[in-house]
Amino acid sequence: MAIILGDNQYGKAESRIVRIYRDGPRHEIRDLNVTTALRGPFAPAYLTGDQSNVLPTDTQKNTAYAFAKSKGVESIEQYGLELARHFVHDVTPVEGARIEIEEFAWERAVVDGEGHDHTFLRKGQEVRTAAITVDATGEYVIGGLKDLTVLKSTGSEFAGFLEDEYTTLAETHDRVMATSLDVKWRFGTTDVAWDEVYADVKKLLVKEFATLQSLALQQTLWHMGTAVLEAHPEIVEIKLKAPNKHHFDYDLGRFGIENNGEVYWAADRAYGLIEATLVQDDAPPAHDAWKFSAGLA
Repeated sequence: MAIILGDNQYGKAESRIVRIYRDGPRHEIRDLNVTTALRGPFAPAYLTGDQSNVLPTDTQKNTAYAFAKSKGVESIEQYGLELARHFVHDVTPVEGARIEIEEFAWERAVVDGEGHDHTFLRKGQEVRTAAITVDATGEYVIGGLKDLTVLKSTGSEFAGFLEDEYTTLAETHDRVMATSLDVKWRFGTTDVAWDEVYADVKKLLVKEFATLQSLALQQTLWHMGTAVLEAHPEIVEIKLKAPNKHHFDYDLGRFGIENNGEVYWAADRAYGLIEATLVQDDAPPAHDAWKFSAGLA
């Protein structure tokens, strides 16, 4: 029996980079968590410990910090592209680079009714994500968001499902629906207004969640993904993951109290996990675009 080395990559995970723009009295901030991973002829490092082709992970970290200054962080997608291109085009042994980024949003503190020039409050609705891959087959950008928790108190049903001898769930035509969205979308181009597209995709996701009379969370994901792909032809594929954050009527009848869908207990587990991928039928090949590193993005 022969043993061979399969897919491999290495890099520096979760470098915390805060870039503050001080060009004037009114400062700006971009707060990132950056992972780099390199692919190439690195088998000798694994098989014999030969490091001659290995760019140290510490160097990768330093490069990420240096690029935050020299290239700036206009958007996390553009920053990731600049970083990946550097590793592939400027570091001779490297054949492919994967950059995964989380961005933590901040908003200005309001003092005396005005946004303060240099004081910020953490803005915690969701974490923006990006994953950039550059290799011999091309350049690939995946935008995304995670931990966007949404809830609607009506407008959701679940009925007509398959039943067997272990089924205890009752049908309902009026329930609370809540989830924490993890959505990623693949671009078919790198000529994109990154921040504007991100804002619009988030708006579309929330709108579909809010306005659809949902017969199932699966149906909601389909409508969300369809709305994004129809509105943005530059996006060719979208993956949606949604844990169903169940809310159950609490039994107050035991105490002689009527509960008409007003008091719930929120179960954190076990939970339904609903996933879907939607793709344009003429989408270009993804190649390694979805091959994650640290799985941040």
